[in-house]
Amino acid sequence: MTEKLEKIKQRYKKLEEELAKPDAMADQNAWRKLVKEHSDLEEIVQQYDAYSDVLEAKKDCKDMLNDQLDAEMKDMVHAELGELEEKEQALFEKLKLLLVPKDPNDDKDVIIEVRAGTGGDEAALFGADLVRMYLRYAERNGYKIEYITNNITDMGGVKEVVFSLGGKRGAYSRLKFESGVHRVQRVPETESQGRIHTSAATVAVLPEAEDVEVEIKESDLRVDTYRSSGAGGQHVNKTDSAIRITHLPTGLVVACQDERSQHKNRDQAMRILKSRLLEIYQTQQDDELAKTRKGQVGSGDRSERIRTYNFPQGRVTDHRIGLTLYKLEQYLDGDMDEMIDALTLADRTAKLSGEVE
Repeated sequence: MTEKLEKIKQRYKKLEEELAKPDAMADQNAWRKLVKEHSDLEEIVQQYDAYSDVLEAKKDCKDMLNDQLDAEMKDMVHAELGELEEKEQALFEKLKLLLVPKDPNDDKDVIIEVRAGTGGDEAALFGADLVRMYLRYAERNGYKIEYITNNITDMGGVKEVVFSLGGKRGAYSRLKFESGVHRVQRVPETESQGRIHTSAATVAVLPEAEDVEVEIKESDLRVDTYRSSGAGGQHVNKTDSAIRITHLPTGLVVACQDERSQHKNRDQAMRILKSRLLEIYQTQQDDELAKTRKGQVGSGDRSERIRTYNFPQGRVTDHRIGLTLYKLEQYLDGDMDEMIDALTLADRTAKLSGEVE
């Protein structure tokens, strides 16, 4: 591991030299790549320097023990040595996690899709709670929010809501483990006898695709137009502005009707289609690798039940890592970092185990 860390440090220094050159910004694309790589390596180098300092301090302490010291001084050196060994172990474990290869999508914006699952009106209302939770999390963390599709019920529940979060790096890295089935256990407002019902909503989190990543041929698309339905005032049902795009090779269908113009609806539908295709292609590429990582946190499969929100007990439980937090109200208000950090650590640990195997 030391050899690998030394190579990373050398590369980091080389990047600093490249970025310091007067003409470094002449090629903006090349400059951005250098800045990103430098940023990605910075924490590893800082932790490695701290680790090296601890090893050097340990050596000094051991050298001192070989000198003629009185009993009190020896006790002090032994105590310091014990503290240094604890620091060494902690830094070593952190370095191992930092050396796990990063998900190439981690820095991307995300498209989040929330749909009502089993449970009728209650499932739709729970879907609305999840949308609010993600929006509150976005507000807390400074992500830009943009609605793409907003299909709601008369009661304010969610049939389907699609929105993007971005504007700063790392949206996908923080929210990628939200994909799957979210289950709620509570007494619905319409339940007169106070019985607890179980309902569900599905969430899909997609890294937003860039144009260079997914090539779509026009000949592979069937585009249908139709009249918008639902809320929209005088505009509704007067023009064929809604768009449905079918990607013929995969059978994927994306529809968008929220914008007033056909052109804007097409752009939004293509945006979703590209991200869904990117997910399919990357999943195919990752299948073999995933098989070697038996402990990986979930599969991201939307059919997998990942979390339960239990209102009577005020708890939220993630079934993939067995973590239960007794702060449901705060969690649904966007206080999600404790769960996200635990999921991220579990994933890194599992990937590290796969690397060792």
